[in-house]
Amino acid sequence: MPQKRRDAGKPRTLNERAISEIYRLKEMFPRINATLIYHKLIEDGFINQSDVSLSSVQRFIKHNDLRTAVNPNQKDRKAFEEAYPGGMYQADTSYTAYIKEDGKLRRTYLIHVVDDHSRLIVGARFFYNDNAYNFQLVLKDAVARYGLCNKLYLDNGSTYANAQLSLICGSLGIVKIHTPVRDGASKAKVERSFRTIKDTWLNGFDPSEVSSLEELNRLLADYVRKRNTSFNRTIGGTPMERYQQGIHHVRIPKSQDWLDECFMNRITRKVNLDATVSIGSLSFDVPMQFIRSKVEIRFLPDRMQDAYIFFEGHHYPIRPTNRVENGRTKRNNTHAIDYSKMGGSSDV
Repeated sequence: MPQKRRDAGKPRTLNERAISEIYRLKEMFPRINATLIYHKLIEDGFINQSDVSLSSVQRFIKHNDLRTAVNPNQKDRKAFEEAYPGGMYQADTSYTAYIKEDGKLRRTYLIHVVDDHSRLIVGARFFYNDNAYNFQLVLKDAVARYGLCNKLYLDNGSTYANAQLSLICGSLGIVKIHTPVRDGASKAKVERSFRTIKDTWLNGFDPSEVSSLEELNRLLADYVRKRNTSFNRTIGGTPMERYQQGIHHVRIPKSQDWLDECFMNRITRKVNLDATVSIGSLSFDVPMQFIRSKVEIRFLPDRMQDAYIFFEGHHYPIRPTNRVENGRTKRNNTHAIDYSKMGGSSDV
């Protein structure tokens, strides 16, 4: 009866020094492949090309599972999701189609927000610019429709990492979390959602049929309604069904007025002696009592005419400076002194 080989399972063409070198190379260079290892062993004198073939090295690496050597730079990732709707929203921006409006071809940007637990698209809108205020508009709409989230998971770009958003999240009671730099895999749900939007709609969409951003957003709203009520294999149901099952966990905004106040942008300015302040390149008249004082001004970038000073819980409206009109306005100043009536020279 044939006896079992004593060297069964061991490479007969590779000596111990060569085997040790293979392990060393894979430990130092996790991505190095069998071909490079083979040539390196020959160059460094661990093996002779006439005695050892490339396939021998390949078999050794395969049988010892060295192809999956752990990359020290590879992050340990595990699938996760929040326990309830509103536990966390993920948000990001994607570059999308060019459309022609008023004879001008312009790129569009899709900003959208996804609920981590239900995969519900809670906010989505196309814009011509990817900026901080446009994201604020999408987030406000998401909160108004589907409630406050506990955490907000965001990219590190200026659209998402800025002082105004930090102030807004603080007012809403939302913890803002940023992904590691250049780590797209960490925001997998929102990335997959973008990919699905492109695969199931945008990639088969003819932008030339759209004549305005408003029309494109109407089409997007129709698509989102269908997506939110379509079966999702990962969660075993529709996003809307899963959201509604846990809706009692969702925090609701106190009121529309409260929500509007939370989303106001805020800056601090010192009032000039002429009762004006500057916001960017614009000048605004403020109430006289604030001259020389530092004040907090709240505003929306696209509605500067509604800006106001917030002081001790009250709103004090400010208005764009009109120097011509101000020149015609009578002042309540103390009357000028008439020195001729004070017994002085009549020439005074």
